[in-house]
Amino acid sequence: MSDFHAFASDDEVLNIEGDALTISNGVTRIAVAGALQIGKDKRGLRAARALKQAVDAIVAALEREKSLPDEAQDEPPAASGSVDNPFV
Repeated sequence: MSDFHAFASDDEVLNIEGDALTISNGVTRIAVAGALQIGKDKRGLRAARALKQAVDAIVAALEREKSLPDEAQDEPPAASGSVDNPFV
């Protein structure tokens, strides 16, 4: 498995067990999607190690931050107000 550089870019995606579990990198958030079955076999061990490596990279990146905010800001900022529907 290649190294996962947590919070380094918006274009890195890590797939575990094909696309059973997808970890999408971002500079302010990381999204984890899917369902990963870890069997009690060599394949399951490989999957568990890949998941652990990704989570360890995320934790290490967060621990390196000197001043983490209580909550990351949305990017881009959430839209405010309303817009008229041009199709009505």
